[in-house]
Amino acid sequence: MEFYALANSNLDVAQLQRELAIARLPQLCASIDRVLADHGDHGEIYCLWGQFRVNREDIRDGVRFSLPACPNALAWTVALAREAGRSGVLVHCTINRRSHEKDFVDSIATFVEDWRHGIEALAG
Repeated sequence: MEFYALANSNLDVAQLQRELAIARLPQLCASIDRVLADHGDHGEIYCLWGQFRVNREDIRDGVRFSLPACPNALAWTVALAREAGRSGVLVHCTINRRSHEKDFVDSIATFVEDWRHGIEALAG
């Protein structure tokens, strides 16, 4: 499944890659309660689904995060929107299922919206 949100933001790639650090995740997304460990490109977080290892990598136009031990292989990308007629920052989240329980799907939608709000607040 895929989930999307477009944040109204004029941040550039360098700003995204600098600001979207593991240490800042709770400030950027209300669904992430706290960082338990931060080693730059990997760490551990506590979020709405529990405790997970998290990986971070710079990608073209933004940053990708993944929860490698998550049973649903949840991953999300925060990157500049490169679609015709759109600008801003696109939040794109995926899981490795074509369908899931409604409560879990709703929680992912909330997670993506929390990211949208966080990016918009960051952009000021």
